[in-house]
Amino acid sequence: MRQIVKVLKVLSDQNRIRILKLLDRRKFCVCELAAILGITQPSVSRHLKKLKAAGFIGDEQHGFWTDYFLNELDDRYGKTLMRLIRTWLNDDPLVRQDKDRAGKVNRSILCCRK
Repeated sequence: MRQIVKVLKVLSDQNRIRILKLLDRRKFCVCELAAILGITQPSVSRHLKKLKAAGFIGDEQHGFWTDYFLNELDDRYGKTLMRLIRTWLNDDPLVRQDKDRAGKVNRSILCCRK
């Protein structure tokens, strides 16, 4: 019971669902996700922390950037829900807008480091 409640709580936020839909396409860094979603980097980081704690995502360092990606879940509830999320909402206007924005983000411009 505890595990399914934990998973459902993590998935009960629109921005976290949007992040999962984006990460189903490819890896992204925080600044790219913030630009696509139209929310602050600290907000994105909080969402990523919750998704990572629940096992939905992982991260890896690439130079200056930390890339986030979908994990293969061991948890049967998370695995089932993630399979469904991958097929749901593909025609949702917000998800489609995110997909369009994702094709236009450029981390070299967004995440300039001096």
